[in-house]
Amino acid sequence: MDGMLATSVTLPNHGPTPPDGIAADLPGRDGASRPLPRTARQQTLRQSISCVGTGLHTGRRIALALHPAPEHTGIVFRRTDMDGRAIPARFDHVADTRLSTVIADPHDPALRVATIEHLMSALSADGIDNAYVDVDGPEVPVFDGSAADFVFLLDCAGHVEQTAPRTVIEILRPVRVADGDAFAELRPGREAGLSMTMTIDFSASAIGAQTFAMRFDRQVFRRDIANCRTFTLRQEIEALHAAGLARGGSLDNAIVVDGDTVLNPCGLRRPDEFVRHKMIDAVGDLYLAGGVLTGVFAGHKSGHALNNRLLRTLFADRGAWRVRGRSPQAQALRVAA
Repeated sequence: MDGMLATSVTLPNHGPTPPDGIAADLPGRDGASRPLPRTARQQTLRQSISCVGTGLHTGRRIALALHPAPEHTGIVFRRTDMDGRAIPARFDHVADTRLSTVIADPHDPALRVATIEHLMSALSADGIDNAYVDVDGPEVPVFDGSAADFVFLLDCAGHVEQTAPRTVIEILRPVRVADGDAFAELRPGREAGLSMTMTIDFSASAIGAQTFAMRFDRQVFRRDIANCRTFTLRQEIEALHAAGLARGGSLDNAIVVDGDTVLNPCGLRRPDEFVRHKMIDAVGDLYLAGGVLTGVFAGHKSGHALNNRLLRTLFADRGAWRVRGRSPQAQALRVAA
């Protein structure tokens, strides 16, 4: 955009290990990892950065640009092909959750951006509170199907601390949503921050039942889940194409499973890559809360739909949460409740 610094980058091809430059936790005296402290103040990008990729569902070439934003802006998506019209990245703007998280203008459904969850997860892990996300099409590029390339972009852009404190949303009592035996819940934690557990169970033996738990922070995200890719079952691909979805999908940006076989020539990056990718999705979906959650999240067979229902149920119960801070985002949450 005119008047803005733009940095063009070539995204790396991520192998079985995270990209170079990804830091690990600092070791404690007992040898266990200790998460680095995160700033209590809002952060934005140091400079703008742009790149081009393919939309997973449209198959279109999509230009993506990330820009710094003032305090209290939040994460805002802008459609540059629609005169820069904006959509706040918030749970109450989610319009569709089939296979990805889609935000839209409630008054104009044509103004929408899909597949935002991997970028949102990287922004959450990096502690970026304020940013403009420009796309010239209806979805965010998929890149390799993980969050690793978004982490790379954020590293290239850098970050800068702002003056205002972060908006922190504390869970005060358990909130749970379910669909059959699948569920997602938030409950109070014993300490600040967010602990997360995810379990999945697929009939395809190449996936099966998997569980992953983590204490969410920047280093754990980058080390343990950032490079884990999205996945699908081979028998579902034809139905997806018939529904106009996954037109940009390939073995370069998704794991394809056929029974007990992973069809990607390179195989898996981790034995439990599937559940770790579901954790990426949960991180991104929960960052649509409009602030930093502190508590405990647990999901069983949870996807975008349940994750969004969880946030809507949470904020509908004014006694289940409290927000720290007097930012416009915090005030908006209080008013919405």
